[in-house]
Amino acid sequence: MRIIVIGAGVIGAACALALTEAGAEVIVLERTGVAAETSSRCEGNILVSDKQPGAEALMAIEANRAWRALAERLDGDRVPGQPTTEYEAKGGVVVAFDGGADALRGFADTQREIGIRADVLDEQALRDAEPHLSPEVALGVHYPDDAQVQPSLATQAMLARARHLGAQLRIAEVTGAVVESERVRGVLTTEGRIDADAVVNCAGPWAGEAAALFGAELDIRPRRGTILVTAAMPQRVFHKVYDADYVGAVGSGDAALQTSTVVESTPSGTVLIGSSRERVGFSGEGLLAPLSEVAAKAVRLFPFLRDTMLLRSYYGFRPYAPDHLPAIGADARIAGLFHAAGHEGAGIGLAPTTGALIAHAVLGTSAPLDPTPFLPTRLTLQGASA
Repeated sequence: MRIIVIGAGVIGAACALALTEAGAEVIVLERTGVAAETSSRCEGNILVSDKQPGAEALMAIEANRAWRALAERLDGDRVPGQPTTEYEAKGGVVVAFDGGADALRGFADTQREIGIRADVLDEQALRDAEPHLSPEVALGVHYPDDAQVQPSLATQAMLARARHLGAQLRIAEVTGAVVESERVRGVLTTEGRIDADAVVNCAGPWAGEAAALFGAELDIRPRRGTILVTAAMPQRVFHKVYDADYVGAVGSGDAALQTSTVVESTPSGTVLIGSSRERVGFSGEGLLAPLSEVAAKAVRLFPFLRDTMLLRSYYGFRPYAPDHLPAIGADARIAGLFHAAGHEGAGIGLAPTTGALIAHAVLGTSAPLDPTPFLPTRLTLQGASA
């Protein structure tokens, strides 16, 4: 079975790897380069700590297990041209200032009910875990299963393994679709027509536009995020640390600017500082406000950052779905068209399980969990107003 995957970000790479390992002939089409967009403009989060009980939380638990196995497999047996994933099982610490401690404690209680490990830290344990935290922090909860990869390298690693197993990568833009009797027969690209038995739309924030080429509707929109990167320094942040406001920002549908604090060190010694969310289309204008808010909140959490030199800042667009669930599975109307998009900031963390669900949908392999909540056929993604 010949399958075209549109997009070489982390979701496209994970789908290509899962489909190739299941025996399909896979062609990945990418208009710019591997991890050239969203997957190189994020922090590489593999989180369970920010998930409210529900379908996405159950998927995150499964994906957390899948990432540990996948990273061990990719890093332990690298093929030529395959980078390391820089997988770190560092754990996360979620904190609250005065007034938010009870809410954070209650949130952790609900997560433990579905199997997420969440340990409330007393004052001494919190200071031992993160000695440079602000003394204003009133409560910390440790999530030992939170992890991180270097997102661009992890994407490249998955695609390198898929190519080693026979998948093709072609740099070409998809400009149209070949659809006959409401069934996919292939795509039109800047390099010509490519026939296929199925197409998987992994175009990230552009997934709605890609779907429209086939005459399909998929309500996926861009949501902009910004990140600050410090100069390298001796390690002073030992977990992925964020304030509890981040959970609310993740689940919000508000188009206006929202910021919360996420701080973590990288193996190179830099510190990544986020995060912001706003729906401004694909605009790169007006970045000062989100970057200023992110910086101010980070200093409140870790006061030593006030005197730290910034190396750079960057922004990217995340694929936002209005009901905050990714769309994974067969299109509602066009046979042979499948979607894997709408993960917003959780795409890195949910990637391997997304790939497994796509292999299930396209090839009939076993599913790692119930795919029903993520199907693109759900009404909230059909013809919604942008």
